[in-house]
Amino acid sequence: MLPTITVDVGTTSVKLCLFDAAGTLLASARQATPTVADAWGEIYDVDALWAVVSGFAAGLPAGQRASTRRIAITGVGESGGLVRPDGSLASPMILWHDHRGAEYLARLSAADRSRIYRVTGLPVNGNYGLSKVAWAADRVTDAAGAGAASGALDGLQWLNVSEYLAARMTGRRWSEYSLASRTMALDLTTRGWSAEVCGLLGLPVSLFPELRAATSGSVVTAEFAQAAGLAEDVVVHVAGHDHIVGAVGAGLAQGELLNSTGTTEGLLLLGTAPVLDEHAEASKLANGLVGDGADYALFASIPTGGSAFQTLQGLFGQSPDELTATVARVHERYLAGSLDPRTAPLVLPQFRGSPPPTKNARARGIIAGLATDATADDIVFGCFLGLVLQFRDVLALFRAEPVLVKVIGPAGRNPLWMQLKADLLGRPLSVSQFPEVVSRGAQALASGTVASWADCSPEEVRPDPARTAVLAEWADGVRAQWQYLLGFPA
Repeated sequence: MLPTITVDVGTTSVKLCLFDAAGTLLASARQATPTVADAWGEIYDVDALWAVVSGFAAGLPAGQRASTRRIAITGVGESGGLVRPDGSLASPMILWHDHRGAEYLARLSAADRSRIYRVTGLPVNGNYGLSKVAWAADRVTDAAGAGAASGALDGLQWLNVSEYLAARMTGRRWSEYSLASRTMALDLTTRGWSAEVCGLLGLPVSLFPELRAATSGSVVTAEFAQAAGLAEDVVVHVAGHDHIVGAVGAGLAQGELLNSTGTTEGLLLLGTAPVLDEHAEASKLANGLVGDGADYALFASIPTGGSAFQTLQGLFGQSPDELTATVARVHERYLAGSLDPRTAPLVLPQFRGSPPPTKNARARGIIAGLATDATADDIVFGCFLGLVLQFRDVLALFRAEPVLVKVIGPAGRNPLWMQLKADLLGRPLSVSQFPEVVSRGAQALASGTVASWADCSPEEVRPDPARTAVLAEWADGVRAQWQYLLGFPA
């Protein structure tokens, strides 16, 4: 591989790494993702984000900067903004979970929605970029005034936040295939922008840029090279959607399931064709392209993953260290058999919205069966039981039996979560102990090579047959109540 600086723009943090030619992690940093609220929702503070990224590169030792050959950028899949030819923003850079454009989707008929799924492989939802583009385009034309409105969008192009950073580094605007397939504007069959789908929201297809594979990059500008202290022949790559890039870093093969964890939790299978049948559409499974633009991914996102920690911290008034100690204690009690799931509160952990098949951003969590003597341990135990039961429900939508489940991200360092998941599924998990699998996948893509799961230091978490039987009995016993909670009005 080639010595590479990687940038991973996540929901809650920006992860920055430097890898050498052997794939060894030489330097890393993590900063809170800089965002601000505006009148409609949440947007990036792009100048602060730029300072975080450029500052990491400039702060590396001179020898490491001189040896760097690539910059690879990855991140969340549905964020973006309208960008002018000079790289300046014509609209806010909107976060992925911001639904400010949802009203444009409300106008679509059932036939429109079905057609969009058959073309783009995505269920109509305000997370995806297209409704945000419509919102931003309307405000650009409104600001231009009646006389100039017809040409107000000329030259503007929608870029994901990762693509925007690449544009600032290179002076070039382009869209990488896996990120493009998260806009709800890409035709999965032709692998090109869909004028038909864009037209349903009254948008010209010219708002979307040139498409490239993750392996295709552009050279940095002389200005950026000088400011960052890098060689002028360093090439910048948009590595793609973070979950897809994680699959590359994990060496995911067809038939294997990637369980990618972070603020959210993702499930991903690779395939040679999109899955566009009635079941997939009704289940709101998301199709996408992988970084080379040739193969496909079938994906589902669970909005509440690691973010459950923040909810529990606020609920109990605990610091991160205190909650970590609570989780460790609950894990020990679970293994010792002193916690019985049948007496735990039933927690529907939809703290940030619901996963497929409903995908309702307004859904919220519910705690049922809370007794007067309930403790923090009981609620934590119930919360993680709810997380794994929710995971099992979403996995069932794929109608596939994966040959191996690979887990990446911070959940791999939570033994309670992993053991409950292995026990409920009744199957082993292969859990990465390397913390930056996504970043390593970005390096592999920028280097035109492949990554190995063995290099992720995987450890096997095996189910215990007795605990699996107990959890199976528990899941059957709460089935009716669980279904009732799932149907609770948002």
